[in-house]
Amino acid sequence: MTTRVIIVDDQAMVRAGFAALLAAQSDIDVVGEAPDGAQGVELSRRTHPDVVLMDVRMPGTDGLEAARRLLAPPPGVTHRPRVLMLTTFDVDDYVYEALRAGASGFLLKDAPPADLIAAVRIVASGDALLAPSVTRRLIADFAKQRPVARGRPALRLKGLTEREREVLTLVARGLSNSEIAQMLVLAEQTVKTHVSRVLTKLGLRDRAQAVVFAYESGLVAPGE
Repeated sequence: MTTRVIIVDDQAMVRAGFAALLAAQSDIDVVGEAPDGAQGVELSRRTHPDVVLMDVRMPGTDGLEAARRLLAPPPGVTHRPRVLMLTTFDVDDYVYEALRAGASGFLLKDAPPADLIAAVRIVASGDALLAPSVTRRLIADFAKQRPVARGRPALRLKGLTEREREVLTLVARGLSNSEIAQMLVLAEQTVKTHVSRVLTKLGLRDRAQAVVFAYESGLVAPGE
C-alpha cells in the first residue's frame, strides 16, 4: 500500500530535498508541496494525503495553526491526515501545542534521511513518533511550565483500570510496547491491547496525545 504525502515548508530547497528522498521510496508517493500553512491546508483538502510533513515556523499561517485546521476540520470535511511536525529546534513550544492538537510527533529537519523515511512510515501506520528522547524531554519541559489540570482531565483517569493507568504511565515515560511488556511481565500483544483501550477510553488519537494527557492530568509529573 502506498503512503500519500504532502510537504509544507517555506524553504523551497527543503521541500525539494524531502520530496526527492521520499519519492525514491516504492511505498511513498509525494502528491504535493506548499510554501505555507494556509496553502498546505488547501492542498491537503484537495489531495487527501495520509501524512502531512508540516514545518512548525512559517510566515503567514504557521504550522501550528495549519495543524489545528487539519486535525479539527470544520463540519462537512471528513479527511484528517496524520501530521508530522518538522522543526529546527529540539525544544519548541509550537511543537508541544501541535502534539496537544493531535499531531503524531515531530522530527528535526537535520535528522538523517533514513529517520525521515522511517518517520513517515511510522506515522502512516497509525503510531506516534515518540521514540527520540528529545521528544520526551520537550513534553516534560513544557508540562513543567503548566499547572496540573484539575477537573475533567483528572476525572477521565477514573475510567481506567489500575493496569491501564500503569501502562499509560509507562507510555508517558517514553517506553515502547516491548519495554513495557518486559517491565510488567506481560505479552507484548497484551500491552498493545491495554494501550488501545486507554486511547479509546480517553478519546485520544495516538500515543503522542496519550503522553501529553498523562502529564496534564497529573498522572505523571515532570522529572519523575
